[in-house]
Amino acid sequence: MAAVFPELSAATYRRHGLHDAGRAWPETNCHTDLFIELLSTLGREPAAGLGMTLAQDFEGDQFTFFKIPNGDLDTLFGLDLQELSIYRPLVDHLEEQVARGRLVLVEVDAHFLPDTRGVTYRTDHSKTTIAVNSFDRAASRLGYFHNAGYFEMEGEDVEHLLGFGAVATPILPPYTEFVKVAGPGLSGRALRDAALARLGGHWARRPERNPVISYRDALQRHLDWLAGEPPCSFHPYAFNTARQFGANIALLGDHLAWLAGQGVGGLDRAVALCEAMSNGMKTFQFLLARALARKKTEALAAALDETADRYDALMAELAAALRFPVAETRTLVRAAS
Repeated sequence: MAAVFPELSAATYRRHGLHDAGRAWPETNCHTDLFIELLSTLGREPAAGLGMTLAQDFEGDQFTFFKIPNGDLDTLFGLDLQELSIYRPLVDHLEEQVARGRLVLVEVDAHFLPDTRGVTYRTDHSKTTIAVNSFDRAASRLGYFHNAGYFEMEGEDVEHLLGFGAVATPILPPYTEFVKVAGPGLSGRALRDAALARLGGHWARRPERNPVISYRDALQRHLDWLAGEPPCSFHPYAFNTARQFGANIALLGDHLAWLAGQGVGGLDRAVALCEAMSNGMKTFQFLLARALARKKTEALAAALDETADRYDALMAELAAALRFPVAETRTLVRAAS
């Protein structure tokens, strides 16, 4: 079996502390969770790469689906993320890239992922991203990172997932990327300074308007839509709104706590505000579910006010502690990548 990390075993794998089950949001989104585990496996500090969380906005129908930008992966960790063009069967490319020591990120249907048992496995369909670490075509065996862990699967599920073998059917090639380890990445003071510089770039493209207020203002329109949808619509809605904000702001707190641990002063209150907002959005998600079930949603918008106030306080704290400019014209252009 070709493998990038042949020593990995699902039975003994230990997830990173950012995925501790005791956290308010032990999982965030498939892409960011996956890279947290990849960086940890490579011996690099995931918390150093989470400055992008500062730029999250409300996009009208959802909060930004946050990912560590390619520029941050390259600058901080020496990783080169590239799109993999699929012009042969997907499994041919998997064998080629894994044998070259590259993790392959593939968008797949979670219907065939055993680690989603009780959620979507063999019951529902959902797009998600995995990172292939090991693959044996002949034995239909796969080792992969997904969400907050590392897993292994074999047999018919692998063939369905990747479209080969006895169950092969013509499928549209999935979006696929691969990770090249281009260098050792930074460490120590160099990593801290580079992370601060990247954080400054994310500060420059932070939302012009408080995103919690923007969401609050759109909430009634969302509730009107949810009222006409089946109950199963709640989960993807909550994932893209309450969870994306709550998990994002929790990771921002982790990034700031890491900076504080590297000697950057004045961040204690900012870290506490992030934790309070993360917990507040968790509470809001419970309130949202209960209000929809009871068809009493009038008080929901007001439940976001405290989180919105804390967001403004956080921005003021960061501007003061890190001496970030507050009167600049913000740009819609992404930080250099």
